[in-house]
Amino acid sequence: MLDFTSALYLGIEHASWWLPGWDRLSLGKPADLESPPGAAQTEKELAALIGCDDAILASSTLHLFLDLFAVLARHSVNIFLDEQSYPIARWGVERAACAGTAVRSFPHNDAEGLRAALEMADRKPPVIVADGFCPRCGKAAPLAEYLACAKERGGLVVIDDTQALGIFGDPAPWAPYGSGGGGSMRRAGLSGDRLVIASSLAKAFGAPVAVLGGSASLVNEFERHSACRVHCSPPSVAVIAAAGRALQMNRRCGDALRFGLARLVCRFRSGLRRLGLIANGGLFPVQTLFLPERLDAGDLHQALRDRGLQTVLHAGNGASARISFLVTARHDFCDIDQALAGLAETITLF
Repeated sequence: MLDFTSALYLGIEHASWWLPGWDRLSLGKPADLESPPGAAQTEKELAALIGCDDAILASSTLHLFLDLFAVLARHSVNIFLDEQSYPIARWGVERAACAGTAVRSFPHNDAEGLRAALEMADRKPPVIVADGFCPRCGKAAPLAEYLACAKERGGLVVIDDTQALGIFGDPAPWAPYGSGGGGSMRRAGLSGDRLVIASSLAKAFGAPVAVLGGSASLVNEFERHSACRVHCSPPSVAVIAAAGRALQMNRRCGDALRFGLARLVCRFRSGLRRLGLIANGGLFPVQTLFLPERLDAGDLHQALRDRGLQTVLHAGNGASARISFLVTARHDFCDIDQALAGLAETITLF
């Protein structure tokens, strides 16, 4: 089975024999009492990569967002949520709403819609919440415009950058995704203490651990008031070691991996055009097909599977269902050509 369902975009994997050894997976105590071995160094490296003053690790973005919005709810703020934000960030926002914080939504990636929502609210500082990059529509959030809105009213912009971290980086003419893999802040050339970046490393970097990056004061407040750092187990020594190894690989060969990934995505998109098909996502490795009306996504997904091609079926009714091919740096041109040939054979049957 040729697999196009993995979100390990850079193909970075962490076998046990590739990681340094450890005496204990856990210290048996919460991070509030003592950080696990390797955490401080990994946090320092992630802050530098993302472009933030400081950073702190969490077991997952779920732990991170639940705590972050509980901390923000301690202040007199309004939350403005992109209506298509990823569910985990939304769950964190719901916790703030339960604490009495006003929450309003605004249209997806729409800076003018955000401004309209801000004008309808009171003058409390806004917390603007969005995904840095949306693979569903294949577009980046207008972060510069969001940041301008936040600055005008003394607020913050909170970005879920899970998709972008490890893929996008500082603009460079020779790098299709940009250089360095620092994510949306680097790609947009932004900085400042009003940007808060939350991200999992489980996709491009292949390490199931999350990071919060922001100003030193915000990270310090998060650390002091995080309930999960008191009541939940911290990231294990193993996943912290995997994160450290991923960052080392990113420094050594990350740009080469990203360049190779871009070539694979370009080949896939060129092949789709020859078949009369298109996909959204641009060069992002999640390629979601726009299917002709005669093609049912569920039937096509099963037919592709019968031919040895594993793809992602996005649930929906009728035309809202979609099929995605997730390309990774572990694929090669033969894999891409095989996928395209299988797709060509399959669509002729409908």
